[in-house]
Amino acid sequence: MVDTNTVNFKDTKTAFEWRNDNELKQTYALFAMMGSPNLVKLGTACLNLAFKVNLPIKSLVKKTLFKQFCGGETINDSIDTINTLGKFKIGSILDYSVEGAETDESFDHTVSEILQTIEKSSQEKHIPFSVFKLTGIAKISLLEKVHAGETLTSDEKIDWDKVVERVELLCATAYKKDVRIFIDAEETWMQGPVDELAFRMMKKYNIEKAIVYNTYQMYLHAKLAQLKVDFENAQKDGYILGVKLVRGAYMEKEGERAQKMGYENPVQPSKEATDKDYDAALNFIMDNHKGFALCAGSHNEESNLLLVDLMNKYGISSTDTNYFFAQLFGMSDHISFNLSKKGYNVAKYLPYGPVKEALPYLFRRAEENTSVAGQASRELTLVKDEINRRSR
Repeated sequence: MVDTNTVNFKDTKTAFEWRNDNELKQTYALFAMMGSPNLVKLGTACLNLAFKVNLPIKSLVKKTLFKQFCGGETINDSIDTINTLGKFKIGSILDYSVEGAETDESFDHTVSEILQTIEKSSQEKHIPFSVFKLTGIAKISLLEKVHAGETLTSDEKIDWDKVVERVELLCATAYKKDVRIFIDAEETWMQGPVDELAFRMMKKYNIEKAIVYNTYQMYLHAKLAQLKVDFENAQKDGYILGVKLVRGAYMEKEGERAQKMGYENPVQPSKEATDKDYDAALNFIMDNHKGFALCAGSHNEESNLLLVDLMNKYGISSTDTNYFFAQLFGMSDHISFNLSKKGYNVAKYLPYGPVKEALPYLFRRAEENTSVAGQASRELTLVKDEINRRSR
């Protein structure tokens, strides 16, 4: 087993070994800009406008924001990045990051793309998971209606049956190809059908090993209790509970909607409360580790070290494929690469898709680095330390 003290997140040489000097300087400049909330708001507004009026800025975006956080516009475009990360024993989770489409044609295209990622994962050891979002294959209005328990029209019932068929196709294919697949979380007002389908798929495909993973956003104050209930149900029904554990991605939207519509804010009252529940979830999962498979998606150093400690406590090998650490591509390399160096299973979420369609994802990353306390400044400090180390 690995002693926690040997996992050194301050080791910038290991963290940025895969980056050359020019790439480091570009990363520094980008995170410096993202450290300014006003600059991020202005920049995202300008980019949206520029794409709407067809200004020729795709090349600029592709060389900066897109390059930092995405693998490429297609799976093939992403191969170089996948192989580079693979050299350092870091996996890639191919994530087709096209959002907001609302037609059967676009949904079927997304399903086709995800099937390709499953096929690629079955062939490539450096792609340990596939992933999809229900909003990529279903109308948001339909998910909201199903979540609310409202009666569907005959046309909506047909649409819902198509959604179920798409999810079944993806999970059945993943099972057949022996590829693990994440179902990403949505906002609370449409999460119900996501959970329903995830557990239905787990009941079918997670008997001998975890194939399907549901996502738990721990910035929601009800999620820890839900995790415990879901585990009890999984034990009763005889399947392994696949869990992707994250802090979350829709905090501001959740609070704004709750205030506007007059219901209790589902978000934790503070970051400290989120951290507490995230770590409590890790403890609960590891206390019951024989019934779980876990991917801990976290940019928090303390939570990652806690999981290392818990794996040591329960005698779980760092190479046990039921346990993965994950971070977003373009962020927290000091966590990913240093964990990987010590033999732990690590993967990067590697989004891909056309530059224009990936803008919502890119804007979230920019806003996240602005709003999350210390995120951009932490990245800046680490990159600067490595630039200084190389110049000595």
